[in-house]
Amino acid sequence: MRRADKETDDRLSPSATASTSITETVNGSHDFRITGYSLSKGIGIGKYVTSDTFVVGGFSWAIYFYPDGKSVEDNATYVSLFIALASEGTDVRALFELTLIDQSGKERHKVHTHFGRALESGPYTLKYRGSMWGYKRFFKRTVLESSDYLKDDCLQIHCCVGVVRSRTEGPKTYAISVPPSDIGLHFGQLLESGKGTDVNFEVNGETFAAHKLVLSARSPVFRAQLFGPMKDQNMSINVEDMEAPVFKALLHFIYCDVLPDMEELTGMNSMWASTLMAQHLLAASDRYGLDRLRLLCEANLCEDVTINTVATTLALAEQHHCFQLKSVCLKFIASPENLRAVMQTDGFEYLKESCPRVLTELLEYVARVNEHPAIASKLLKEAIQDGSDTNGRRVKQRL
Repeated sequence: MRRADKETDDRLSPSATASTSITETVNGSHDFRITGYSLSKGIGIGKYVTSDTFVVGGFSWAIYFYPDGKSVEDNATYVSLFIALASEGTDVRALFELTLIDQSGKERHKVHTHFGRALESGPYTLKYRGSMWGYKRFFKRTVLESSDYLKDDCLQIHCCVGVVRSRTEGPKTYAISVPPSDIGLHFGQLLESGKGTDVNFEVNGETFAAHKLVLSARSPVFRAQLFGPMKDQNMSINVEDMEAPVFKALLHFIYCDVLPDMEELTGMNSMWASTLMAQHLLAASDRYGLDRLRLLCEANLCEDVTINTVATTLALAEQHHCFQLKSVCLKFIASPENLRAVMQTDGFEYLKESCPRVLTELLEYVARVNEHPAIASKLLKEAIQDGSDTNGRRVKQRL
């Protein structure tokens, strides 16, 4: 070989390589319910009832229950329980778990398992179809029949199988960079271009053009409005009780699946603007059945709880069933350093008028977290009753 050719081969061949052998289990489970247990007694020693077959790790399995036991020498003293390989296979290695369910609700289940413990001799090996793992003396019959495992003449058995698989991973011989999904970008450009739009929305004096198919694919409410029995024949729809920037943000999410830049959308450079928009979008998302948007708004509002916004946010959380957001707001308001200040905000008056029931929960929070719960609760109760803040002023809600 010429020297130049040898140098080329050396450059193309890596000087060091590596690979990894990975051994793990492919897990699956099956629930087997045995009804009419008393009728199965007397079936005969060595005879069984069996579950339907189920597949784990590419092999079929079945559970075998022997009401009179599997062994003649036990003289039907015990019931027997086994898991069997029900398909062709050779030296199938697996972990097993057989559980007899306690039906009293006390969860005192009878469990025999390989999972989660050290194995002295490794996983169990089944040599051929019909090979079994289990227990000839799984449970004494007289004890079983007077236990909580038997209820309404029924037994419940849960079986887990973990088939052991090994594979070897070597170095990749390619390096292809796959860009992130840009479907949201393309749909956003479709919305901005206005091409092919077939429905208009009139929102507080502004008109927004959109595509019926996109809206109906994303929102069950739009689907019913545009294509269902309640479809609007007039493709110019008036949207009431919503501000134009909020509807614009709603459309942006429907097409792009991300929240817009709130400061750019509102033209206001402040956290208050972002919080206010998130509050309105939370209500809009619930109105149009956009669960992902609702959760995004809920998460953002949990991060932006402040004295001036928390009462209004709490009212929205109550009205739109946002339980985590509600808990965050209650905890924030009830803290000793925040309670008096929150009660002086406009949002607190709105909370009293729109969600009086939530004030009872607030009183409970106050009693739990304050050093002087009686004083704090008295202060809160007085504000609730007379509708004024702690300085005697009447307050108005500005949402």
